[in-house]
Amino acid sequence: MKNRSWKLADAQKLADEFPYTFHKPSKEVVSQLKAENQAKLIFEFESDDPEAPSAERMWVEIAEVKNGVFSGYLDNEPAYINDLKHKDPIEFRECHIIDTDLNDPVPSITDKYIKRCFVTNNILYDGQSVGYFYREEPDNDEDSGWRFTTGTETDEYMDDSNNLSCVSLGAVLREDDHCLQLLEREEGVAFAKNEEGKFIELDD
Repeated sequence: MKNRSWKLADAQKLADEFPYTFHKPSKEVVSQLKAENQAKLIFEFESDDPEAPSAERMWVEIAEVKNGVFSGYLDNEPAYINDLKHKDPIEFRECHIIDTDLNDPVPSITDKYIKRCFVTNNILYDGQSVGYFYREEPDNDEDSGWRFTTGTETDEYMDDSNNLSCVSLGAVLREDDHCLQLLEREEGVAFAKNEEGKFIELDD
């Protein structure tokens, strides 16, 4: 029998690694899944097509749940996976599920930190830590008002808009979450890291 070209991604592992940006349904909502419900999974695959993604996210209609194993049928037509088609049988476990057709009673941490913020790219891409951040009046409903820098950027660096990114708060926390406990603070506050590596609130 020919080996299949795809495998199911371990969504629990991804959620553990990226808790602020990768949504994983709660165990409470997964425990409610039964026949005729749907679950979304990540089907990872390799392809010679340079335009192809590394995975497809698709829905499976559940037919049976037994001893922690879900059995069902693919409810999408794959766009890139050639040896998988609509209605093919699929078996999976709770660790593979990234979404369901049920309302989750547990608030999502990714939703909590989905609002946007501005951050310097040396934090987002170069592995540097947040050293100075402040909250101003948001630009719109999707903006948190938070702005993050290392505190060491030059004026020339800050004047170049290519050095700034507008991303979710979760994307910043994924790189450095030492400021997490301060993100509930009001507009107008500012914090800087002291010599001991702790954030202190700055006076106006």
